[in-house]
Amino acid sequence: MGNTKSSFPPLQNVVSCQTEKFMGTWFVIAVKPTMFEKTCSNAVEKYTFLKDTSKHDIDIDFTYNAKEPMTSAVKSLPQKGWVQGDDKSNSGLWKVSPLWPIKMPYHIIELGDNYEYCCIGYPNREYAWIMARKPVMDEGLYNDLTKKLVEKHQYSLDGFRKVPQKWTKAEREKREISVDDLPDKFLVAE
Repeated sequence: MGNTKSSFPPLQNVVSCQTEKFMGTWFVIAVKPTMFEKTCSNAVEKYTFLKDTSKHDIDIDFTYNAKEPMTSAVKSLPQKGWVQGDDKSNSGLWKVSPLWPIKMPYHIIELGDNYEYCCIGYPNREYAWIMARKPVMDEGLYNDLTKKLVEKHQYSLDGFRKVPQKWTKAEREKREISVDDLPDKFLVAE
């Protein structure tokens, strides 16, 4: 899933990321994709902080449609996360395991003041994610984040793609996404 060795300078993680505040539902707005994400749509990650566990710190439930939203099967890729550093409650660097025994670096490199958006980076710049708490993002904010990926974090946007987010009420219910996380105003007709 990509070599972590890099000729790039180290990624600049956010100074502060409160682990519990980061938890919850994130919609993948755009991605420099892994092999699982090249054609995905309706990609969602749900994070749950596990207190008092020695095995791992975070459960990540990654679900997506393999291709076109509303017409392709829902896939699931459960993952485990480990917060790096001495303070598990506040760190912008994690390790994430999509498949055992792989543990990939997970750098939180951009984060909204209210945790409404984030960018996740990878040391060799092969992968990146722009995520938001809602399935749409203001185009100005999206452009600012892609500009930061290029100028601040030395990313190329070659291969970068927006992830289609088209939701119906039935799909929201099937995926157990709350109305708070996916309000009716974001739904399309079935």
